[in-house]
Amino acid sequence: MPQPRRGVRRRVLSRLAATAVAAVLAATAAACSSPGSSDAGGSGGGSGGKDGDGEGGSVTVALITSTSGPLASYGEQYLRGFEAGLDYATDGTGEVDGIAIEVVKSDDAAEPDTAVALARQRIGEGARIIAGTVSSGVAVQLSPLAEQNQVLYISGPAATDAVTGSNDYTFRSGRQTYQDVVTAKEILGGQSEGKKVVVLAQDSAFGQANVAAVEGVLGAQGMEVASVLAPPSATDLTPSAAQVLAEDPDMVFVAWAGDTAQSMWTTLDQQGVLDAATVVTGLDLRASYPVFGKARDKVTLLAHYVPGATDTPEAQALQSYFDAQGWETDLFTPDGFNAAQMVVEAVRAGGADGDTQAMIDALEGFTFSGVKGENTVRAEDHALLQPMFQAAFESADDGALPTVVQTFDAAVVAPAPAAAEGS
Repeated sequence: MPQPRRGVRRRVLSRLAATAVAAVLAATAAACSSPGSSDAGGSGGGSGGKDGDGEGGSVTVALITSTSGPLASYGEQYLRGFEAGLDYATDGTGEVDGIAIEVVKSDDAAEPDTAVALARQRIGEGARIIAGTVSSGVAVQLSPLAEQNQVLYISGPAATDAVTGSNDYTFRSGRQTYQDVVTAKEILGGQSEGKKVVVLAQDSAFGQANVAAVEGVLGAQGMEVASVLAPPSATDLTPSAAQVLAEDPDMVFVAWAGDTAQSMWTTLDQQGVLDAATVVTGLDLRASYPVFGKARDKVTLLAHYVPGATDTPEAQALQSYFDAQGWETDLFTPDGFNAAQMVVEAVRAGGADGDTQAMIDALEGFTFSGVKGENTVRAEDHALLQPMFQAAFESADDGALPTVVQTFDAAVVAPAPAAAEGS
């Protein structure tokens, strides 16, 4: 039996309100389109209810993520993973229990205002589920919006810990920053006590979450924690590298996202940061592998996902789907696949009416096999417990691929509920 959650009393009080909101949204929903998906800008709104024959019906899922801007590559990985996951979880039908899952895709360009406007539009058109976003800054804006409108929100690769435990309506399909940092702690073992770590990150919700997590995990082990936060738009990162060196760290924890990663790693190498301290970072997308390859002996890699490293039924299905499409799996492919599995479970429980409370109840405590292994939605705060990895490149060749050095069980790298709520 799940332990009582923070929001349980609020939820009891809001059941009647949720029913009323659902009725209003159903009344204003756009007409049903054929099963499948549409690009941003199309109507694409499902009825959120049953059709005229009293059978089937559809539930609209609004996928809001970045397909342009600095995080576009991450958004594409998520969308491809979702497509493969939906195919797998519905046996290629796009339906569950006769209910069509209508997917509407929208580009938030990693801009919170754009994402909020799109979410409001899709909710007005009848969407009962919002999913996606690779931007932490977007995720922290969509979460309260989901609560206000009493719709389900399943965040994508956005890693900020602030999403976990934010409200009863918000879930996540990927890992969070705390899990990254705990993985780093496990990799380093007892090497951290009494030493100094500098967090190098962008001055964004994602970067700030990493500083907080390092303070909460490594700082609690007796490490002195400092940070260097670079402007997200910066292209010349020499000043940031100089600030890191000036701190005289024993360890540098790098948390970076977006298309300036290659420039950042080149600068750190040129400025001697990679030789001056133990550098720990997360394995990034495939496009960054050549950069990691050159620094492979100087960087310790934690990994949210290593392409091709698992052999679960879901990993096999994913690879088969991607092979047929001519795609390659990447860092955030599992997040999209997980999201589709969670959407199907939610729609199965919520029915064609998109009963939000029923969807929430179905996902809380939900354990399922995913691309990475077994996932569990922690009931009390909706953290997604999942395995994490240490990675290394298999050779010194420029085209070398990363492999798994060790796998950390989901329970070992689970975020502490109190830390997630306070982040």
